[in-house]
Amino acid sequence: MLSGFGYTGYRHIVDGIPLLPATATTIWSVEAKINFDGNGAVEASLALPDDPNFELISESAASNGYGLAMTNDQAGRRAVWTRRQADGNQQLFYTANFAVNGGHQLVDREPQTPAPVEWDPSLELAVQALLADAFDKSADNLSFARQLFKLATVNDDQNLALLKSNFSNADLFLQMLHSKGVPAVKVMGLELEDGRRRQQLQAWIEVYSDQRWVLFNPRTGVEGRADNLLLWQRFGDGVLDVRGGNNSSVSFAMIEDTRPALATAMDMMNDSSLSLYNLPLEEQSLLRGLFLIPIGVLVVVMLRVIVGIKTSGTFMPVLIALAFIQTKLLTGLVGFLLIVACGLIIRSYLSNLNLLLISRISAVVIVVLGIIAGFTLLAYNLGLNEGLTITFFPMIILAWTIERMSILWEEEGAHQVFVQGGGSLLVAIITYLAMDNELVRHWAYNFLGIHLVILAIVLLLGQYTGYRLLELRRFSPLKED
Repeated sequence: MLSGFGYTGYRHIVDGIPLLPATATTIWSVEAKINFDGNGAVEASLALPDDPNFELISESAASNGYGLAMTNDQAGRRAVWTRRQADGNQQLFYTANFAVNGGHQLVDREPQTPAPVEWDPSLELAVQALLADAFDKSADNLSFARQLFKLATVNDDQNLALLKSNFSNADLFLQMLHSKGVPAVKVMGLELEDGRRRQQLQAWIEVYSDQRWVLFNPRTGVEGRADNLLLWQRFGDGVLDVRGGNNSSVSFAMIEDTRPALATAMDMMNDSSLSLYNLPLEEQSLLRGLFLIPIGVLVVVMLRVIVGIKTSGTFMPVLIALAFIQTKLLTGLVGFLLIVACGLIIRSYLSNLNLLLISRISAVVIVVLGIIAGFTLLAYNLGLNEGLTITFFPMIILAWTIERMSILWEEEGAHQVFVQGGGSLLVAIITYLAMDNELVRHWAYNFLGIHLVILAIVLLLGQYTGYRLLELRRFSPLKED
């Protein structure tokens, strides 16, 4: 049972399989468009996103006449386009689809000791005044950064205005943090918004404090990251590097979409020859039906061991329930009762022939086939298309059911036939309702660990020796005495 629950948790947490079948996930399609003027042999390198809060589902690149290579080293993931000769305006495209994880964490990396910062003498006094004020109001690296980034929204400070006229916000705060030896890096992020085009990456600042990285927006001073922020470049020196070209630029377009979370999880899982999702669809469809059998078995065990319902055959109700799934409940019930009723009438005639058991069963099988064919033809001629589905009933099981009920009728009377036959139908209906549930189907096929849990429950029920619920009614007079 522990193994079953553990594997089920692994499938949900690690593989991303949703617990509910109707769960949807947000998908972002982002396209990077690179423009430059080529003048000879060209090598264009674009940083690729590696954000833990977004799962990469798929990626592709369009580059007519270019060679393409995906690299992954200390500078991070990059796409590198190469061409021996390129003249005039060139356009390259990179498209990626991301699923949102909903987290806000940043990938850990070793902080680097900042190099000493040399300020222009004309700016030195302004910088030192701001640094001294922020430093006095702080207790550690993080609080010092917070005090500095408060300046992002200040508009009436002359020292700050002087510095902003010479630096961008991101470069200014990065240099000020480095001046006090605070490990900090500039990263490039893309704010995702549905239907936007020609968007540019924005600079953000990561500050290292207490064994973790904290993100700040240098334009607003806000700490932390938003759900729609995709960190595109966190490693390396630049987003786009073009050799053999001029006037290079990169812009981004994006579209938001939703899709079933299960399909997204299947796309994100690593290819494995042992995965059921790699099987042909026909085999997958067959297994989806077979994996419902343990659910039916559990229902039968509970109804027989705990409740005490009598059935004709141990697991015959499970097979009948499987047929009900194909025929639908009402059509299946009518078809089952008609076939069994006609079969019992013909079986009563066969009993007068004193046949051997194997011959009698074989005759019943052939008769059942004839009854099914006859009712199917009758339903077709009457325009009852639902009646055509009775062909899904297992003929051998029906034959054995008819044989067992006939023998039971001869030995114990019609009452026991109705008790066990009615019990079988009741258990089959309950089993059908349990198996024909969307949530049960989802769990039975996508969380195989649940079958270990079912096995554990069956083993526990196998040791039950107490009274069944229906037996309590039988012994109730003893309580009154």
